[in-house]
Amino acid sequence: MKMVALFLVALFQCKFLAVAILDPLDFLALQFIRKSLRDLPGSNFFASWDFTSDPCNFAGVYCDSDKLIALNLGDPRAGSPGLTGRIDAAIGKLSALAELSIVPGRIYGPLPQSISQLKELRFLEISRNFISGDIPATLGQLRSLKTLDLSYNQLTGEIPRSIGTLPELTNVILCHNHLSGSVPPFLSQVLTRMDLKHNALTGSLAPDSLPPSLQSLSLYWNQLTGPVDKLLSRLDQLSYLDLSLNQFTGPIPGRLFTFPITNLQLQRNLFSGSVQPADQVTISTIDLSHNRLSGQISPMFSTVQNLYLNNNRFTGQVPATIVDQLLSGSIQILYLQHNYLTGIQINPTADIPVSSSLCLQYNCMVPPVQTPCPLNAGNEKTRPTVQCNEWKG
Repeated sequence: MKMVALFLVALFQCKFLAVAILDPLDFLALQFIRKSLRDLPGSNFFASWDFTSDPCNFAGVYCDSDKLIALNLGDPRAGSPGLTGRIDAAIGKLSALAELSIVPGRIYGPLPQSISQLKELRFLEISRNFISGDIPATLGQLRSLKTLDLSYNQLTGEIPRSIGTLPELTNVILCHNHLSGSVPPFLSQVLTRMDLKHNALTGSLAPDSLPPSLQSLSLYWNQLTGPVDKLLSRLDQLSYLDLSLNQFTGPIPGRLFTFPITNLQLQRNLFSGSVQPADQVTISTIDLSHNRLSGQISPMFSTVQNLYLNNNRFTGQVPATIVDQLLSGSIQILYLQHNYLTGIQINPTADIPVSSSLCLQYNCMVPPVQTPCPLNAGNEKTRPTVQCNEWKG
């Protein structure tokens, strides 16, 4: 019996030592976090979370010595159902935490204010869940934060100005929420990606409100207003730009077309004036449709693969170089419908490649070739003469 007792004591000590590897505050915080979350049906993420063993061996838990430094909650494999529940305020006790992520699932409730206590946090990703309420302004205290991804949630209120002051921020992804108010200035000179699309943001953007380090900017589907020509002229590192479905006004700077952009989406705004690229445009897809752009179409667009200029106020002839590129198959989409164009030099018997699409209807000319147009182009082939005369006048 004495040997059995000694064995049990030794076993208890081993288990105690295993548990005691982790800092007691971190251990306690993990217990609170575990109690507030559970696996959705089909998920088995928490199966390894046995608190009689070393928490540093739990799924998604990463330690350095006796401190927890990364917490990746949920099965990261594609198709995993994820987790449900709330994020417990005890998360703020993980004082050495540098990375926090939660896979897509059904996490609900507000983002705990206590996250702002994680002074070492560099990566925060809680996307595609049901997080609600405001973004805590105290997140501006996370001065080491590099990535902030709270996309595809139910967040409301404004983007705190304090977020814009984070000096190390490289990625801010807040798309597909219900955020309102204006876009605050972002001061980080290493910010490369900003995705705020599909919110209800309003107001204008100051010329110096975003840093020239940006490489990807998406503000699609908001209610932003005002000119952006001075701002865009500074962002010469952009490789992706989507400002569509807003109410931006003023000119589109010609300099924009010299940037290393591969996809340019400016459709459905109130941009006006002529569009004059300084050189041959190397952007593969450009959508300037549904604006108030005017003047003649620049021949510099002849090197664009997919060109959407429809529903504007362009006048004059379609440049011959653009026609040549269309007939050679280099231009795959050329949408010019619903403008005030007066001519295009193309043989009515010309063979437009099967891989290319041309739409010319509802201009101030009879289309010399009949080509299939998108359904939303309507059925009228030409614009009424009275409209064309008014526009000339």
